[in-house]
Amino acid sequence: MDNDVVFIQFDVLERFMKDVFMGLGVPEEDAAICADVLIASDKRGIDSHGINRLKPIYYDRIKAGIQSPVTNFEVVREGPTTAVIDGHNGMGQVIAKKAMEMAINKAKKYGMGMTAVRNSTHYGIAGYYVLMAIEQGMIGITGTNARPSIAPTFGVENMLGTNPLTFGIPTDEDFPFVLDCATSISQRGKIEAYARLGKPIPEGWVIDQEGKTKTDPQEVLEDLVKGTAALTPLGGIGEETGGYKGYGYATVVEILSAALQGGSFLKMLTGIENGKKVPYRLGHFFIAIDVSAFTELDAFKKTAGDILRALRASKKAPGHDRIYTAGEKEYLAWLERKDKGVPINKALQKEIIQMRDELGLKGYDFPF
Repeated sequence: MDNDVVFIQFDVLERFMKDVFMGLGVPEEDAAICADVLIASDKRGIDSHGINRLKPIYYDRIKAGIQSPVTNFEVVREGPTTAVIDGHNGMGQVIAKKAMEMAINKAKKYGMGMTAVRNSTHYGIAGYYVLMAIEQGMIGITGTNARPSIAPTFGVENMLGTNPLTFGIPTDEDFPFVLDCATSISQRGKIEAYARLGKPIPEGWVIDQEGKTKTDPQEVLEDLVKGTAALTPLGGIGEETGGYKGYGYATVVEILSAALQGGSFLKMLTGIENGKKVPYRLGHFFIAIDVSAFTELDAFKKTAGDILRALRASKKAPGHDRIYTAGEKEYLAWLERKDKGVPINKALQKEIIQMRDELGLKGYDFPF
C-alpha cells in the first residue's frame, strides 16, 4: 500500500459525502441516498465508483449546472408490472433507488416487475440496486447506458457506453451472487484510478483511431472526451477473442436503456451540444423477480449456493489455489475494510480538502 494512502472510517466518509451533497443543494433525504450508494461501493472495494467519483461526476456536474441537485421523479406511464419514469436530470442514485423500489413492489404483487428510466444521470454502482432486490428475496437485474466510450467490433469510434448488465441472485451463503461489470474490458472509473496513481493502463483496454492500443491513462481520458480513443468491448479487439460478444451485450443494454422509455442513446449522450456542456440524459432499466413465485426461497438459495460451492471446489489451474464466484471478492473486501476503513490516496485527499473548504464544511479535520 502506498505510504501516502490514509484510511478513513466508513461512517466519517459517508457523513462527509452526505454533507457535500447537501452543500450542493441536494435535499437531506436524497443526499443520504447518494452517500449510501457511494459508500456501498467503497465498502465493497469498488474504488472506481465511491468517493473517487464524488468530485468529477457529481460535485463538478452540479456546479456546472448540467445536473439538478433536486430530483423530480415523474412516472409518465404505468401498468401493473411496469412503469416508465422521467428523472428530469436529477440525482441518478435517487431516481434509480425509487425505480427499483417500484419494480420490487410490483414483483411482490405480480411475481415480476420492471421499470424503465429516461433523463437520468450517473447512478453509481449497479450492484447497489440488485442488492435491494436480494434483500427482498428476489433476483435483481439492472442496466444503464452511458456517454459514448466503446467502439463496435471492427470500429474505432466510441459509440456505446460502458453499459453494465448487472445481476443479483440470493444464495444461502454469507454473500449473494452479484455480477456487476461493464460490457467493456474496463471503464472510465478504473482509468481515472490509474491516472490518479500515475500508472499506465494495460494494453488492449483502449484503442486509438488507427486501432492501436493506448496505455497513458491521462491521455486516454482526454481522448475519450474528444472522441479520438475508444474502449474495447469484453473479449477485446476484433472477433478472435470474442470481442463481438461484449459489443453485442453493450448493444442490448443500450436498447433497453433507451427504446422502452423513449430516451437518448449513443452520441446523444456525449454531454456536449454546440460546444457547450449539457445534461447527459442517461437511461436505466430495473427488473425484480420474486423467487417465491417460482419456488420456495430457501430451496432456491440452497441450489444457488450449491452451484457456487461446486464451482469454487473444482480443480484449480497450476499456480492458483482458489476459485472465486461473483460477489465473493467484494465480500472479502468488506471484511478487510469494515474495521480499517477506505483507502484515500494523495490525489483524492486534495479533492476532499477542496470540496470541504469550498463548501465551508465544519468538523472534518482529516489526517491529511
